[in-house]
Amino acid sequence: MTPAARLATATDLLAEVMDTPRPADAVTSAFFRARRFIGAKDRGEIASLVYGVMRHWARLHWWLERVNHMPDPRALVIADCMLAGGRSADAIGGLFNGAKFAPAPLSDRERKLTRALDTRTLNHPDQPEAVQAEVPDWAEASMRATFGDRFLVEASAMLGEAPLDLRVNPVKGTREEAQKALADAGIKATATDLSPVGLRLAGRAPVMALDAYKSGMIEIQDEGSQLVAFMADARPGMQVVDFCAGAGGKTLAIAAMMENKGRVVATDVLEGRLTRAKERFRRAGLHNIETRAISTERDPWVKRHKGKFDRVVVDAPCSGTGTWRRNPDSRWRPLGPGLVELLPLQSSILDSAARLVRPGGRIVYATCSLLREENEGQVEAFLATHPDFTLVPVPTAWPTAWGKPPVDTDMLRLTPLRHDTDGFFAAVLERRADVAEEKAAEEAAPVEEPVAVEEATA
Repeated sequence: MTPAARLATATDLLAEVMDTPRPADAVTSAFFRARRFIGAKDRGEIASLVYGVMRHWARLHWWLERVNHMPDPRALVIADCMLAGGRSADAIGGLFNGAKFAPAPLSDRERKLTRALDTRTLNHPDQPEAVQAEVPDWAEASMRATFGDRFLVEASAMLGEAPLDLRVNPVKGTREEAQKALADAGIKATATDLSPVGLRLAGRAPVMALDAYKSGMIEIQDEGSQLVAFMADARPGMQVVDFCAGAGGKTLAIAAMMENKGRVVATDVLEGRLTRAKERFRRAGLHNIETRAISTERDPWVKRHKGKFDRVVVDAPCSGTGTWRRNPDSRWRPLGPGLVELLPLQSSILDSAARLVRPGGRIVYATCSLLREENEGQVEAFLATHPDFTLVPVPTAWPTAWGKPPVDTDMLRLTPLRHDTDGFFAAVLERRADVAEEKAAEEAAPVEEPVAVEEATA
């Protein structure tokens, strides 16, 4: 495809993303499936153009508002090509020329736009900090409360693309063996700094087409997500629940840590995701996993299995602010519940899942959020109402067999700036055996009937 044809196709894709209430990656995949004639290199260029617009969304809108132009898909693509891509007004006019497969010629209003943006750059000193850092209105106050005077630098660290991380499946091989298999396929991978089974690729690669992936030796998983799985310290022979299993990424990591011994129950309210996850479990060679679809966090299954599990992992639904590098559209197009709905849901899920933990067992509460109210705030509120649980600091919770803990704090908080992972949070809460036994005894004790007044005075 010519550069002009790529711009035309990118504009069409951007329009579809903006008009479709689905995540951008799903819309993009469907768009290209319907146009299989577009080659792999062109697909990459087109997707890069569209994702560039989404990464620069606030700043592009700021500029378009400044020059009094409607932010339609064509205007956004034009503005991004000029402000972020460095193209001149003349160059844009040459590309938007109406030739075969090229975008339609610029209108008078669009030519005025290109003249107004000529020689300009994406950033401008008059832009508010939230615009500079691409933070939407709904998240700004919470992020400022979380980071304080580090707001701009922490948020700005999420402007670029996320790295591509892999997790090595110890059931199928070592990190060194996986590294060699990738090298044999012409792909350079380096050991991750924090995860003992992680590899980071130098660039993008067709991982799912590799033999190492098809054989289950490697899985695509951000380093931060790998660390959350390790926080469970799941050991061979244990009984474990991955309460919000989703696509099963953490389930796989936990089951592998257990060396295929014991039992992992992956539960989720979306049965289709569990069905698709079964193929990942099979490919990984893990047979200690079973799936259980539940209706809500209060499903009767939870009550029936009260106090039966050594470990319960709750990767709670959240705002996803920690994954903005990976999903830039989620800043501007929240497709699920907002914070107002998420906070009570997270609290209810944690409260219900905690019932599954046996005395002496642990629950790991985790999110891919950077916001305090979804993280430390939820843990503090839970502990205030559950005296039979206590917080286990990260260095204590971290499995000694897997090396040095990633942090030395009470709770795990990862940010793209400080750790070059997605933003993740995790806290480990242990059910105290002494308090739990006392509570069980109180509940089991017979209740004495009150003595009637007539009998007492007889």
